[in-house]
Amino acid sequence: MGHASLPGVMHVDHVALTVPDLDEAVRFYRDMLGAIELYRMGPFDAAELPATADGTDWTAAHLNIAGARLNFVMMALGKNLMLELFRYERPLDAAQKPPLNCDIGASHIALKVQDLDEALAFLRERGVRVMDGPIVVDSGPCAGLRVNYFLDPFGNQLELVEYGHLPFMDGTDAPLFGRA
Repeated sequence: MGHASLPGVMHVDHVALTVPDLDEAVRFYRDMLGAIELYRMGPFDAAELPATADGTDWTAAHLNIAGARLNFVMMALGKNLMLELFRYERPLDAAQKPPLNCDIGASHIALKVQDLDEALAFLRERGVRVMDGPIVVDSGPCAGLRVNYFLDPFGNQLELVEYGHLPFMDGTDAPLFGRA
C-alpha cells in the first residue's frame, strides 16, 4: 500500500516570507534578530526562462505565479531555521500588505527566547512595533508559556515565546527541538 505519510521527511529546512524590499528586510532580520545572510539569487524572470514542454511559463509551472520576476535571499535564523526572503517585481498586481493571522494561508514565525521581557525591551528601544502583551498561559497543556507578537517593517507577524518545560511535553514522544 505504501507509506502512511510522506516518506523521508527529516526536518523543516526553511520558511519563506515575501517582502517589498530585500535590502531593508535583510537589515531588519540581521540587526534585530541576528540572522546571517547565506546567499542571494536572481533575478528569475518568466520572460527569460524556458517554458515547459506544453508552453507554460517557467514561473507558472514551478511557482504557481504566471509572468513572475523575482529575487531572493537565504538567511540563517537561530540554530535551527533558514529564512528565505522573496522580492517579486512582477506580477504588478500582487497584494502589497501581508495577510492577517486570520486570513487563509497566513503564517508567522515564532522565536524562542530566554528572557521575553529583555527581548521585548530590545525591540521597543529600536522602534519595532510590538503588539500588546505578553500573553501569559497559566493552565492547561502550555502552562508556563509567555508570548508576545511583533511586526517586521512590512507588517509580517512574528512571535516571541518564552518557556521552560511545558505540561504537554510529558505526554508526547515527538522529538521536539530542545527537549531533553
